Amino acid sequence: MAKITPNSPATEGHESRAQSARNKKIDDETSDKPDALFTVAPDVDMECLLANLSESLASANAMINDLAFDLEGSRRHVALGILQLIELSELLANRALDVVEMR
Repeated sequence: MAKITPNSPATEGHESRAQSARNKKIDDETSDKPDALFTVAPDVDMECLLANLSESLASANAMINDLAFDLEGSRRHVALGILQLIELSELLANRALDVVEMR
């Protein structure tokens, strides 16, 4: 059985009002979506987000590339169009990651 203990005096009031407001806003945004299966941790920095986006796009690129060359006709053209959009998005994500890393 868990014992309920009050916050220690050292941690009370430690958080700034602005930080409290940001945390409440983030909590409100995620709690308003009960059907959301996945969420992003609110304290993840931009570089980490962009790096994961880049890796996800690279994975999607590999999957659609594999699929496109197994298809023929108009279905192959659709898959190649999706591939091109993924590659453009990957270029944008990598450029944004370069900008963040330069700071």
